[in-house]
Amino acid sequence: MTKIDIFSGFLGAGKTTLIKKLIDDGFSGEKLVLIENEFGEVGIDGGFLKDAGIEITEMNSGCICCTLVGDFNKSLREVMNRFSPDRILIEPSGVGKLSDVMASVIGMEKEADVKLNALVTVVNAKKAAKQMKAFGEFFNNQIEHATCVILSRTQEATGEQVEFCTNLIKELNPKATVITTPWDALSGAKILDNIEGKDNLEMKTLAEMHHAHDKQEHDKEHHHHDDEEHGHEHHHHDDEENGHEHHHHDHDEHGHGHHHHDDEHGHGHHHHDHEEHGHGHHHDQEHHHHHADDIFDTWGKETPHIFTKDTIEKALKAFADSEDFGYVIRSKGMVPAEDGSWIYFDLVEGDYELRTGEADVTGKLVVIGIDLKAEKLEELFGLK
Repeated sequence: MTKIDIFSGFLGAGKTTLIKKLIDDGFSGEKLVLIENEFGEVGIDGGFLKDAGIEITEMNSGCICCTLVGDFNKSLREVMNRFSPDRILIEPSGVGKLSDVMASVIGMEKEADVKLNALVTVVNAKKAAKQMKAFGEFFNNQIEHATCVILSRTQEATGEQVEFCTNLIKELNPKATVITTPWDALSGAKILDNIEGKDNLEMKTLAEMHHAHDKQEHDKEHHHHDDEEHGHEHHHHDDEENGHEHHHHDHDEHGHGHHHHDDEHGHGHHHHDHEEHGHGHHHDQEHHHHHADDIFDTWGKETPHIFTKDTIEKALKAFADSEDFGYVIRSKGMVPAEDGSWIYFDLVEGDYELRTGEADVTGKLVVIGIDLKAEKLEELFGLK
């Protein structure tokens, strides 16, 4: 099976620079073919890729997105037969419609062992608003059909410009991942994970919840713990499995001793409240019949917004000490901070930790629980 990735974007957005980065530090060990089409222009960017030992098919006689759709399919078959690549990268003209290129590849799926894979659109963060207005349908089409939109020049743009640009993109395509962190701060492998949809924090955290739920069912079947004992043991295991066995120790070191107090009162209070508010039914009984995502609400945001440590800590403390925002079982995230570092946080049933981590492609926040209040969560994290 050959994966076909399409890298769309207006001329000058940085498509070729991105592809070079991914080839240098992303597609390790894969046999690649790059198909370029620069709307009749000479493929001047082909040289450095040839130096890397990668075969390139350049199609400089017209736009594959419109006038040469038939010839494009013929060329694609020729590439498949000649090179049998693991992956084909298509860099179409900067003035074409992404949906047209996609249609050509989808047509190929019926007759060849190929799979339309990543749909990437590169957008210049400083020019997005103007280009959207000037080129309308062509610009919007590239956004609407992307699975991942990568902003370029974000290191030169203001925070307000990046947020405004991200919001415009999200309005057109709420499902796309938007990479907002400057490329120099990211590895090609990290970008590739997001391009291929492997690094969705909400999906990852839900998968962890599924795992915890399956463990809970297993323990109930084999050890016959009562609900209260099982609840505490389950969370203890969850901490260990996710590398959080040091939480209580960390809280002491970082001055979060109040969480030990929460464990005696607040943590027990959560379990007690759980039953008083009728959550025990959801949390304990319905686990037998449903998957985790049928029971729990999830609230997730991807945003380039700059956060302070105080904002994050205030939110986590609110989740630990109250049910003002719903009954929060898990919260996780990695977000950019004012000093250029990244804040990573993780909360499990009232216990939380904060640490500094590597840059991610954009800020990510996830909250999982019961009866979550989405608008209040946005306000709490300073997003409204």
